[in-house]
Amino acid sequence: MIGPMDHKGWLADLNGQQGISVYLHVPYCREICLYCGCNTKMAVRNEVISRYRRALEGEIGLVTSLIKQLPDIARLHWGGGTPSILGLDGLRSVLAVLGSHFRFDLTFEHAIELDPRYVAAEFADGLAELGVTRASLGVQDVNPLVQVAIGRIQPLSVIESAVKRLRSAGIGNLNFDLLYGLPMQTLESVRKTCALVSAMEPDRIACFGYAHLPSVKANQRRIDEASLPSLDQRIDQAELIAEELVSFGYVRIGIDHFAKPTDPLVSAAASGKLHRNFQGYTDDDRQVLLGLGASSISTLAEGYVQNIADVPKYIRAIEAGELASVRGRRLDADDRWRGRVIERLMCDFSVDFSIVAPGADLSRELPMLAPMVRDGLVEITDSKLAVTEAGRPVVRIIASAFDTCRRPETAQFSKAV
Repeated sequence: MIGPMDHKGWLADLNGQQGISVYLHVPYCREICLYCGCNTKMAVRNEVISRYRRALEGEIGLVTSLIKQLPDIARLHWGGGTPSILGLDGLRSVLAVLGSHFRFDLTFEHAIELDPRYVAAEFADGLAELGVTRASLGVQDVNPLVQVAIGRIQPLSVIESAVKRLRSAGIGNLNFDLLYGLPMQTLESVRKTCALVSAMEPDRIACFGYAHLPSVKANQRRIDEASLPSLDQRIDQAELIAEELVSFGYVRIGIDHFAKPTDPLVSAAASGKLHRNFQGYTDDDRQVLLGLGASSISTLAEGYVQNIADVPKYIRAIEAGELASVRGRRLDADDRWRGRVIERLMCDFSVDFSIVAPGADLSRELPMLAPMVRDGLVEITDSKLAVTEAGRPVVRIIASAFDTCRRPETAQFSKAV
């Protein structure tokens, strides 16, 4: 069982000569959307938010005290929840604590996830002053009927205003997040959403399938299941979105991302340097990701470690001067080659085992893929495995053949779409 003691040792061994990425999680929103599956809670009182901010700053100090040689931060990403709920003063305070311990790389990228409904002109200017270089907007869908069904009313004009304010402030790198498989969505509404979103010209668009898990997320129980699209309709929506965005000049990246031809993601994909982490596709090749905040995940040289998701328990641990890490996985040689194979399949739709996993024993995995070969989803030649066009929508299932924690099953096809 991986816990705080392992975490401490891994931090102590961190290589200070290599730049790192940092992820800051803020698990609060002013209101909870019906579709949301994130680790977030509704915050009404500002004191609740302030106490969490102080805990986050405390964790920064605690973690850095365990690192013998502090590295430079090359990338910083605020996620949530709604990180802007901290306000400019709160964001500034956390950054000041970070800056008191770390140096920022000269090519430092500073990104933040935003709710378009809370992007006033003054706030956008403030983000630019704080050095934010990229903003990711939660658009989801611009159709009014869909917005009512998911409990997130944000008229197109609100999104357009947020985009204009961010660009006017000098934050030109914009990402949009979209969802398909939502209640009330149709092919025609999805087609229109693609046209309206493309007209705003975001640099990147990530489009994920909505996961309806009312047994896990109480807020989703308020969604009318009769209004959800069927599995076949979800597949059609995903295919249509890809077709439409490509027709508007975007390049398809992997299974769910799209980018302008000049975007670094496109170059990374073309050169085989694309990566995928818990946030999606990225051109970030840093080997270490420090996750700070409740439920955040860190990637260190020895393995993965995750903080406790329960916010009050997270705060109490930090206030007691203890790391909030509660679980993780130490990676061995077998885990590492499997991870490389899975990442290349997810990013390139192909893998050369002789390069990525030389000497690996594939005696169990290749027979498992035989049915997929027969169905035309996979092609295997010598040491190379390639996912066909027909197999791309279910590449997660194909890749899972190499994951000892998640073997492919027929029932998982729906989860991959």
